[in-house]
Amino acid sequence: MEILWTGFVIGLIGSAHCAGMCGPIAIALPGRDAPTGRLVTGRLLYNFGRIISYMIIGLGAGLIGLGATLAGSQQILSIVTGVMILVIALLPGIPFKKFLHFSPNWIYKGSTGKLFSRLIRSSKPSSLLGLGVLNGFLPCGFVYIGVAGSVSMGSIWGSVAYMGLFGLGTVPIMLALSLSPAALPQNLKLKLQKMLPAVAGVLGVLLILRGLSLGIPFISPDMSMGLGTEMCH
Repeated sequence: MEILWTGFVIGLIGSAHCAGMCGPIAIALPGRDAPTGRLVTGRLLYNFGRIISYMIIGLGAGLIGLGATLAGSQQILSIVTGVMILVIALLPGIPFKKFLHFSPNWIYKGSTGKLFSRLIRSSKPSSLLGLGVLNGFLPCGFVYIGVAGSVSMGSIWGSVAYMGLFGLGTVPIMLALSLSPAALPQNLKLKLQKMLPAVAGVLGVLLILRGLSLGIPFISPDMSMGLGTEMCH
């Protein structure tokens, strides 16, 4: 659990990327002319829907992490995941922005597009919540970084909590953007985007140190001792 806090930090810093990729959806949310209280409630429901999706994704990541723990491979998984994040974030040959980029246009196609069109035309609270859930499942390299951190938590609930904090970190900027498109200055967005590779790199290093199990409290605890203790109980 010593890296749990990084989920919130990754979400907070990386939400500038969210603003660029999913910003058009947040800005297009229905009910913009509603009274202030209803407007804010609707936008909160939209963001809560995204958090629900991230936690469901965290559940899947937790199952993978738990399987690795039971197989005695949690340390290897942590190291491999950390190295992958470092390569993606820092290696010039694999531009970080290309990894993060995706086109949300597919959401408008097929049965997903029909569902999206129906929800975006309704300002009902359930529709806004549904839009958030749908948005949370969009393919996104930024989310994959969060998943990489969550899968190394070693427990199902740890992974769910990690992705919940990840989603919570994205709320301030996404909420501000959905309330007012001008709420996010371009220079702030650029500064946050420049910070994201460094923050991802820190997460990669922490995962590698965690996997090395050097016995350093909160950074690289002795995972073998922890596993032994859990077995005794």
